[in-house]
Amino acid sequence: MYSIVAILNRLTQAVPISQQTATLNPSLSDRPIFDLVYQLLGILFDLVPVVLVLYLLWEPGRSAFARLGFDARRPLRDLGNGVLLVAVIGIPGLALYAAGRALGITPSIVTSGLSPEWWTIPVLVLSALRSALTEELIVVGYLFTRLQELGVGRWPTILGSAALRGSYHLYQGVGSFVGNFAMGVVFGWVYAKWGRTTPLVIAHWILDIVSFVGYPLALAWFPGLFGSPAERAYAKASGGGHEHTRLRSP
Repeated sequence: MYSIVAILNRLTQAVPISQQTATLNPSLSDRPIFDLVYQLLGILFDLVPVVLVLYLLWEPGRSAFARLGFDARRPLRDLGNGVLLVAVIGIPGLALYAAGRALGITPSIVTSGLSPEWWTIPVLVLSALRSALTEELIVVGYLFTRLQELGVGRWPTILGSAALRGSYHLYQGVGSFVGNFAMGVVFGWVYAKWGRTTPLVIAHWILDIVSFVGYPLALAWFPGLFGSPAERAYAKASGGGHEHTRLRSP
């Protein structure tokens, strides 16, 4: 709901959406120590629904981890499949973002509004893990399990999950909806085939680490490589003045 309201707000502003900015992982306090506390509390409380999902799926003699395929039974295969998904999703995702920017349907996305502190990178890595766990265990694992129990077919479930994933990224613009819908279709199909969320979590975590940590580092080291004034501003560690949201995961 917040994402839908956010896109309506963007589309009805006098400033074109292509000139707007969405900041992920915004600073929550101008005092570094309290910013750290707020960031960690936010990550902790955002993981509570994941714990609830595990509780709701737990059955006598069969753990929720086994039902979701979120365990360490096949670590090497899951890691390999996760890295493969990164390649399948990551490059087209960058292309879709660039296309959205070129078409003027996607705002400039700043993946971190945090000031450079000793804890910034660890917090961003934890934030990426939070996004991976909440999205893949709830929007894929839990939703697929429940809809299957209700007799919903495979493709309606895949498309419904993908539409949900795309919709809560609408605050990033129409281009992000399309990209995340496509990601949802791929991840949903893979989960229906493999029955495991572990590769999805691994892939999502890697993608978000690269986005949250690697992209800001590139901005700081090579500010002239990016054309957006808002993106170049990040290279000066300026997280203020941008429209931001607490919705996660680019």
